[in-house]
Formats: sequence, C-alpha cells, structure tokens
Amino acid sequence: FLTLLTTQLKNQDPSSPMSTDTFTSELAQFAGVEQQVETNTKLSSLISLNEEGQMSSDMSLVGQTATASSSVLPLQSGSAALKFSASSGQMVAISIANSGGTIVKDDLVSADSGTNTWTWDGKDNNGNQLADGGYNVAVKTLSSSGTVSDATFTVSGTITGIKKTSSGLEAEMGSATIPMSSISKVSNTGGSGTGSSGAGA
Repeated sequence: FLTLLTTQLKNQDPSSPMSTDTFTSELAQFAGVEQQVETNTKLSSLISLNEEGQMSSDMSLVGQTATASSSVLPLQSGSAALKFSASSGQMVAISIANSGGTIVKDDLVSADSGTNTWTWDGKDNNGNQLADGGYNVAVKTLSSSGTVSDATFTVSGTITGIKKTSSGLEAEMGSATIPMSSISKVSNTGGSGTGSSGAGA
C-alpha cells in the first residue's frame, strides 16, 4: 500500500494535480487490494493448518483396512481385493494394468446376485508373481445381448501411512496411494484378501 501511494505521489503532474475526490477514491482502492491480499494469505494459512490437523487425525487410521471408490488397486503382500455389484449369473470382466498401461491380469467371472468379492493373488496371466504396488483396474459387466457397461466397484487395502500432496491428503497402501476423499469406509479388520482369484457373495 505504501509503495503504491509513494509511486502515485511521485508521478503526479504538478501542473495538473489529481482532484482530491479521485485521489481519495484511488487510495481506497489501494487499501482494498491490500486487505484482499492479506485475507488470501491468512486464508491459505488457515487451510494449511486445517489440513495438518486433519492429517494428524487421519494418522490414527494407519494399520486399518480401508474401502475406496478408486481405479487404483493396491497389491500388498501379494494380495488385493475389490467388490462389485451385479445380477445373478451376469458375466463380469476384470482387467488389471501396470503403470505402463499393459494388461497384466484379466479374469471373466460369473457373478452372484448383490455384492461380489474378487481377490487377486498378485500373479499375472502367465503365473508370474508381480511386485506390490498400485495397479489400474477396470470392471465391466457383459449383458446377454453382448452390451458392455462399466460396473461400480470399490477396492480395499491396509492403510500404511498418510501424506499431504498439492491436491490434498492421500492414504498410502504400501506403495499405492489413494485420495482420502475416495475412502468410504475404514475398519479394524486386517488383510485385503485371501490371495486367490474368484467371485462370491
């Protein structure tokens, strides 16, 4: 504000000075801008403090099993699991890709009515054990007429840490990360699956 005021005074034309009304109006605008900048700075600090407080609270979730609406499937200790809903006898295709987009595992299962659980033992289509980490997963339903549709599904994993990123707080599940905003349920039960592929109620 003082810099703007000083510059304003230095650059006035002595032979045609600014009217007091205009000068006062501009001073009020300068003061308003300064207050807005200060408000934004304090708001950013408040948001940062709120996130830090939330992070401290979320740290209590470490070691618990979380369910999330995410396309990232965390493979931990050679095991991963997801749940989806389908009609009885409906065919469901599940595809898992690595970070490079290459399909490493696909499965076609016949669903039971309601919620189904599919577990993965971390092996690719050739039977090779893959490294733990975050894998991209897609779940599609196949109708009797051959129509393919996206299925609603959730993934689960054990929270091993919480970290703050530029986009917000994220839960670490081994080396996989999932936004805290995607997590819908947390429970004390351990483990993310039995390590074998299949579908069931």
